[in-house]
Amino acid sequence: MRLLVSVLGPDEAPIALAGGADIVDVKDPAAGALGAAGPATLRAMRAVVTPPAELSAALGDAPHLPGTFALAAYGAAVCGVDYVKIGLLGSRDGREALELLLAVRDAVAGAGPATRVVAVAYADAGRVGAFPPLRLPALAREADIHGVLLDTCVKDGTTAIRALGESGVVAFLSGARACGLLAGLAGALRLEDVARAASLGAELVGVRGSACDGGRLGRVSAARVRELRGALAGSG
Repeated sequence: MRLLVSVLGPDEAPIALAGGADIVDVKDPAAGALGAAGPATLRAMRAVVTPPAELSAALGDAPHLPGTFALAAYGAAVCGVDYVKIGLLGSRDGREALELLLAVRDAVAGAGPATRVVAVAYADAGRVGAFPPLRLPALAREADIHGVLLDTCVKDGTTAIRALGESGVVAFLSGARACGLLAGLAGALRLEDVARAASLGAELVGVRGSACDGGRLGRVSAARVRELRGALAGSG
């Protein structure tokens, strides 16, 4: 079980690492669930987050703009990130979703072959008209990307587990593993939800709000990250 902690920039990254984060994810939570940071921030983050820790970059809650997000993915890969995360918000059907993922995958391969693509589905897809989450694992396998993550789009405190239901979360994660994909779970997870993640089938857990003093728009706390890290260790 790996712990991904989302940060605002390079000043929060050492705090997340001190608390035991395995992956430091940079995003702008004021710009959406997967709000993207700029290239200067990614370059600064790469200088701070060094192996064995890994660096992830959110590309955005994507409308169906394959060229735009291919360009964003290329730029992030050039900055040296280990993962790019793209949310399937605006793809109307499987054809469009596949087109978007293939564009991102090919752009990343052309810029930094070590960078891996993670597609993000929204547990609350019904609230925002996003791509159905249970369809994503098979589609991600067809696109030949690295993994999938279940998150929430609306950040009102509703967890991914509550939004999709425990059986739905299990179906998503087991479907991902059956497809040979990294299976991740995020979405307003609290400390007790992180402790349950392994039993639901997650291989990676992503957090922001529960790692911060003051919620997702607050500041990362090393003590809170340690608590989350301990919960993951106890779940194993």
